[in-house]
Amino acid sequence: MSHLFGRWVEEHEAEIEELKYTFRRMRQNPLSLLGLSIFVVFVFLAVFASYVSPYDPIVQSLPERLLPPSLAHPFGTDELGRDLFSRVIWGARISLWIGIMVISLSVSVGTIVGVLAGYLGGRFDELFMRITDMFLAFPMLILAMAIAAALGNSLENTMLAISITSWPRYARLMRGQTLSVKEQLYVEAARSVGASKARIIFKYILPNCLAPIIIESSLRMGGTILSASGLGFIGFGAKPPTPEWGVMISQGRRYIMSQWWISVFPGVAIFIVVLGLNFLGDSLRDILDPRLRRG
Repeated sequence: MSHLFGRWVEEHEAEIEELKYTFRRMRQNPLSLLGLSIFVVFVFLAVFASYVSPYDPIVQSLPERLLPPSLAHPFGTDELGRDLFSRVIWGARISLWIGIMVISLSVSVGTIVGVLAGYLGGRFDELFMRITDMFLAFPMLILAMAIAAALGNSLENTMLAISITSWPRYARLMRGQTLSVKEQLYVEAARSVGASKARIIFKYILPNCLAPIIIESSLRMGGTILSASGLGFIGFGAKPPTPEWGVMISQGRRYIMSQWWISVFPGVAIFIVVLGLNFLGDSLRDILDPRLRRG
């Protein structure tokens, strides 16, 4: 067993050294540690929401409606007597799910389109780049609203709408990276010995283009959560009594002058999560981008 482990370490020595470098750089940057800590707490709350939340997030208790923050209800209660602290915690699960699904779908589509357009070139490149230009010509949130309205008002359709408006950015980024990488000597060498296009793309081009995609997706995840919350605020996406942060803010706007906690605490949760993801994305950019590496 120890022999197999030692062999595995030797085969993955470069990857292990890269991980060590990444963690060493993150320890040197207080903002990256802050962003990582916020993200870890966010994931913890999402995964263990059923254990962390003190109340059921959708159970109503009208005698306890509109209570201010207290020891029994740290974030107060809403207009139906539901515990806001529990609803904010469960909202973390929904926001994480939205962020992961939207980023996964948009990155997958954008990566495939971008790498094929950059490597094949010609009419394929021209066709798909003009399609991406059409999507990028519209404001992202407005286009997402139109697509969500056309597909039908549901959380799944809202995630799909945001994904449809997000993939062109990844396609543009991957195309540019592919145009640069496909001219490298190792790609030319693989092509000269008769390697197939699929082998060149998956073995030589994609692995060397992933760093910018990882950086972009980490920076965009906060914006994705913000966009989903914005669409929820105006009535797209999750429906009551689902504890989604944007919907909670929208429901509390009628009471903002007197029962401010109904809208403020979900808004603070969005602010903290997006800020943490932006800190984490900035640190990953500094670590993974070779042009920004120092020491």
